Amino acid sequence: MKWSWKIAEFSGIGVYVHATFLLVVLWVAALHWGEDVTAIVEGVLFVLAIFGCVVLHEFGHALMAKRYGIRTRDITLLPIGGVARLERMPDDPKQELAVAVAGPAVNVVIAALLYLVVQFVQGVDLSGQLERLEPFYLGTGSFAYNLMVVNIFLVVFNMIPAFPMDGGRVLRGLLATRMEYVRATNIAASVGQFIAFVFGFIGLFYNPFLVFIALFVYIGATQEAGMVQMKAALGGIPVERAMLRNFHALSPRDPLQRAIDLTLAGAQRDFPVLDEGQVVGLLCQEDLMRALQQTPADQAVAGVMRTQYQHCEPGDMLETVFARIQEDGAHTVPVVRRGELVGLLTMENIGEMLRIQAAIDKQRGEDRLTQVDV
Repeated sequence: MKWSWKIAEFSGIGVYVHATFLLVVLWVAALHWGEDVTAIVEGVLFVLAIFGCVVLHEFGHALMAKRYGIRTRDITLLPIGGVARLERMPDDPKQELAVAVAGPAVNVVIAALLYLVVQFVQGVDLSGQLERLEPFYLGTGSFAYNLMVVNIFLVVFNMIPAFPMDGGRVLRGLLATRMEYVRATNIAASVGQFIAFVFGFIGLFYNPFLVFIALFVYIGATQEAGMVQMKAALGGIPVERAMLRNFHALSPRDPLQRAIDLTLAGAQRDFPVLDEGQVVGLLCQEDLMRALQQTPADQAVAGVMRTQYQHCEPGDMLETVFARIQEDGAHTVPVVRRGELVGLLTMENIGEMLRIQAAIDKQRGEDRLTQVDV
C-alpha cells in the first residue's frame, strides 16, 4: 500500500503503518494539549497500545490462515484499524470460519489477561462495573482497565454479522456448511446491509458516528457479494478463453513515438516488449504518459518499460489470475507458453468474459424455465 512504512516483521509477515495513522496520534495529542506532558504521553501510549492489540488481532487471522497454506502478504495499520492482506480466503467453509474467529479470539485472550491484572494485581472489583457497563466510559480507570474495555469492544464490534467485519465471515462460514457458497454470501451480505440500515437510522437521531459505520458496513457487504459472484462466474475458465490474441508488441529499441502511434490507431493501451522473441518488459500507458511529460518522444522504450510485471500461462485459471491483477493494481498481463508470448489478458477482456457468461447463464435459466412450463 502506498504511503506505508514497514515497522516490523514476524513469521515472514511485514507490519506496515500508513501515513494517515499519524493523524490519530496527533489528534489524541491535541485532545490533551491543555494538560500536562504526562497526560499527553499517556494518551498517545494508550492509542499505540490499542493498535498493538489490533495488530495481534490481525496476526490471529494471518497465523490461522498460514495453517491452511494461505500466505498473508502484509498487515497495515490505518486510522480505522488494521488490514491483513491474505492471498485468498479458504475454500473450505470450516477453515474460513476458523480464520474469521481467530482474530476476535486474540482480543478475548487479551481482555481476559487484563481482567486478571485489574482484578487481582490492582485489586479492583470489576463485577459491579461490568454489569453497569461503566467501563465503556474510558478515562476513569487505569491503563489496563481501559485497555481491557477496548478489547471487549473490539470483540463485540468485529463479531457483528456483517461484512467486512469478522462476524460477516463467520455467518457466511456457518451458512456455507449447509448451502452453496454464493448463496451463503448473498444471505450474509443482505444481513449486513440490513444492519447497516439499522445503524444509519439510529445514527441519524442519536450518534452521527453510527452513520459512518453504516456506510462502511453497507459498502463492505456490497463489495463482498460482488467479488464472490465474480469469482463464481470466472471459476473453471482458463485464461486462453479470455485472452487477447491480436495485439501489437514493441522492441526495447523502438522510440516512444511508435507506442504513441499504436495507441492512437487502436484500443490497445499496454504493450509487451519483445527482444529476440522473448518478453523482456511491459510498457504501460501510465508510464508512457509520465515519460512524455519529461522526455522527448524519440526516447527508447527500454528506458521506460517495466521489467517487473505479472505474467501467466494459457492454462491458468482466470479466477486466480484476476485476483493477482487486482492485488497488484495491474491492467495487462502477458500470457506466455514455453517462453513464447501467445496473448494478453486485460481487464477489458475479463469484463467482456463476465458479460458473456452472464448472458449465457441468463439464457440457460430461461431455457430451464421454458422446459418446466412445457
